[in-house]
Amino acid sequence: MKQDNSGIGAQNKKTEGDINFTPARAAWMDSEISEETKQILERDARYFLHQSMSTPCLDVLQSCEGPYIENISGKKYLDFHGNNVHQVGYANPNLIEKIIEQLKVLPFSPRRYTNIPAIDFAEKLASLMPSDLNRVLLTPNGSSSIGIALKLSRAVTGRFKVVSFWDSFHGASLDAISVGGEAVFRESMGPLMPGVERIPPPVTYRGIFEDNEDKCLEYLEYVFSKEGDIGAFIAETIRNTDVQLPSKAFWKKARELCTKYGVLLILDEIPIALGRTGKMFVFEHYGIEPDILCIGKGLGGGIFPQAAIITRDEYNKFGDISLGHYTHEKSPLGAVAGLGTIAFLENEKILDKVKADEKYLKTSLGAVQLKYPLIGDVRGMGLLWGVELVKDKKTKEKAIDEAEVVMYECLKRGLSFKVSAGNVLQLSPALTISRKELDSALNILDESLAIVHS
Repeated sequence: MKQDNSGIGAQNKKTEGDINFTPARAAWMDSEISEETKQILERDARYFLHQSMSTPCLDVLQSCEGPYIENISGKKYLDFHGNNVHQVGYANPNLIEKIIEQLKVLPFSPRRYTNIPAIDFAEKLASLMPSDLNRVLLTPNGSSSIGIALKLSRAVTGRFKVVSFWDSFHGASLDAISVGGEAVFRESMGPLMPGVERIPPPVTYRGIFEDNEDKCLEYLEYVFSKEGDIGAFIAETIRNTDVQLPSKAFWKKARELCTKYGVLLILDEIPIALGRTGKMFVFEHYGIEPDILCIGKGLGGGIFPQAAIITRDEYNKFGDISLGHYTHEKSPLGAVAGLGTIAFLENEKILDKVKADEKYLKTSLGAVQLKYPLIGDVRGMGLLWGVELVKDKKTKEKAIDEAEVVMYECLKRGLSFKVSAGNVLQLSPALTISRKELDSALNILDESLAIVHS
C-alpha cells in the first residue's frame, strides 16, 4: 500500500492513529508472528479494503475472556484498549446467557413493532438520568447516534450550525467526521457537512490554551456571539483517546454559555460512559446536564453493537420526522445486552471498584513517572489513563518514536494498548480487571519503559 510519508498530512496520520508502516512494525511481524498467523494476515489484507488505523492487523485472535484477548498461537494479551467495549469484561457469562435465551425467542423485531426488552431498556436508561432526560432512541452504533443527535438539534433549534473541538472524535460516518476534529478522517472526504465551527480544545499539558481554560471559554462565547445561529455544541465530556480532562469549572461555564445562547449541548460519552470513570456517566462528575447524551460501544457488553441517545422530554415533538429509523433500532438482542451490562455494573458494584482502582493507579503511575524522565505527564480518571511521553520536559517535544518502541515492547510481554496523539499511551482496561492483573500490566509497562530509557 502506497503511503504519503511527507509533509503535515503524513504527520497527522502518524500522530492520530496506530503506527502501521514503520521498521518497528516490520520487526514485530518478523520476530513475534508465527508463519501460520502471517498467512492468515495475508488473507485478511487480500480481501478487506485497506484503511487507515485498521490495516495491516497486528495479530489474529481466537478467543477473549475477562480482561484478556488470546491469539491463535495461545498467547494472551491484557487488553488495555478493547475499542472501549469491554467495561464488563470480554465474554461476560451473565450477558451471554441472557442473549442466548433471547436469541431462542425473539432475535429480531421489525420496525412498526415493539418488544418488551427494548421498552425495558429505554425505561432503564431514562431512570439513570437527571431531570427530564427521559426520551430515548436506540441505534446499532455510536456514529449513527451522533447523526441522530445532530438531526434532533436542528429540529429543536431550527439552526444547522455546530461548534466542536479540534482533535475530537465523534465517529467515522460522513456526518460524524464533519463535526469531528481529527484530520486523518477528513482527508479526501470534502466537501463535508456545512456550518461546523471548530475551536481549539481546553488542554492542560500542551496546546493553544495550555492550562488556561478561561481563554477557551472566551473563544467559545466569541463564536456563539459572532455566528448568532449556532444550534449545537458537541463535545466529548472528557477526551478519550489521549485522555484530556477539563475542570468542573470549565463545564459549568460551558453549560451556562449554551443556555445563554440557546445552543443545545450534545455530550459524546460513547467510549467513556458506563463506569469507565467511576460513575455511570461522565457528566455526573461535573454537576451539569447535557441536552442530548450519546452512548454506545460498551453498552452492548462487548458482544452486541448497541448505542443510544437520551434527551429531554420537551423535545418529543417531531413525530413526523424520521430522526433514526434504523433497521435494528429496537433490537431485542441489543436491549438484553444493554440491560445485562447495566445490571452487572450495578449488582457487582463495579463503580466502587473503579474508584478504588483509580486511587491505586494514580499512585502507581505517579511512581513510574518519577522514575523515567521520558514521562512528561500522567492524567486520568477511574480506569482511563494517559501516559504522555516527551523527549524534553521543558519543550514537551513529543516522543513519538519512543512511544512506538514502548508499545511493541509491551506487546511482546502481553500488554496491548493504543498510542494516541503520537506519544500518549492510553490505558483503558476492562473494569473487571483484578488488582493482580493491574500489577502485571504495570510491571510490563515499567520493564518496557526501562528498555527505552536505557
